[in-house]
Amino acid sequence: MTLFATRRARHVLAAMVLTPLALAAGAVQAAWPDKPIRMVVGFPPGGPVDTHARILSEKLQPILGQTVVLDYKAGAAGNIGSDNVAKAAPDGYTLLIANTGQMAINGSLYPKLPYSMPKDFAPVARTALIPLVMVVNNNVPAKNLKEFIAYAKANPGKLNFASGGNGGISHLMPELFKQASGTFIVHIPYKGSAPALTDVMGGQAQMMADSIPLFTQHIKTGKVRALAVTSGKRSPALPDVPTMEESGLKGFEVVGFYGVLAPAGTPKEIVDKLSAALRTVLADPDTKAKFEAQGAEPAWQSPEAFAATIVNEQKRWGQAVKMSGAKID
Repeated sequence: MTLFATRRARHVLAAMVLTPLALAAGAVQAAWPDKPIRMVVGFPPGGPVDTHARILSEKLQPILGQTVVLDYKAGAAGNIGSDNVAKAAPDGYTLLIANTGQMAINGSLYPKLPYSMPKDFAPVARTALIPLVMVVNNNVPAKNLKEFIAYAKANPGKLNFASGGNGGISHLMPELFKQASGTFIVHIPYKGSAPALTDVMGGQAQMMADSIPLFTQHIKTGKVRALAVTSGKRSPALPDVPTMEESGLKGFEVVGFYGVLAPAGTPKEIVDKLSAALRTVLADPDTKAKFEAQGAEPAWQSPEAFAATIVNEQKRWGQAVKMSGAKID
């Protein structure tokens, strides 16, 4: 056998060996998912992130043909759950459902996070926008946002606002409002939004801003007065409450967001397939109705657009953290 023939025989043999391996690898990727998917929730059951995750998991299962199991890794404002996913195998079977704090705030608030957002993740899709609503207790004489701004300016440092804790969105959004409106209102942090709201209704704090579902029933029963929502358009959950822009605070729009991420290194084919499935879920009228009931708006973004959103929102919220002076070791 000539040298050329020998080399050719080796190439043929190598091709015969490699082709089945390549086909098998392609089949494994094409078969995703072939077992249950774990979606990590970085907060306790019963909260808004959990509610959002339950809707997504229920709707994803028939599309993907696999169970989506929620796994609660609560603590440190979602950081424990985020870290768990950052360190998971990038095989498409571990996902993170994340909120604004995890994606855009915590990196500025916590100086020693064990992971980097979004570098240690593969953004899959933004799933929703979460407007906030600003409320006051019934002892505040202002009946609308314009009157409240005038009242706060006439009483600098005499009013206070409650939040669910230092550095959270319920703290930082009012800080952005103070800057935009030229007012000075004292911050009172609580250990959670529920006790903060209790003191607002009881008159110990005058103002608060947080996600719409927290306040909806209390607004409808007259226990607190809604001044404005923070989105660019009115919320279907509170159609009678004007936006900040409508109320005279031009250009003011501060909205939280939710999204799904996978560990960095997850194959693009899997990320794209999951993102397309989420797009289908978010276009479903029943999903939209369920989101609106929790004060959210379906807002799908592709992996590339979602990654850009995270970076842009980190800049905005990073400035808010710096301005507020909040820091958690």
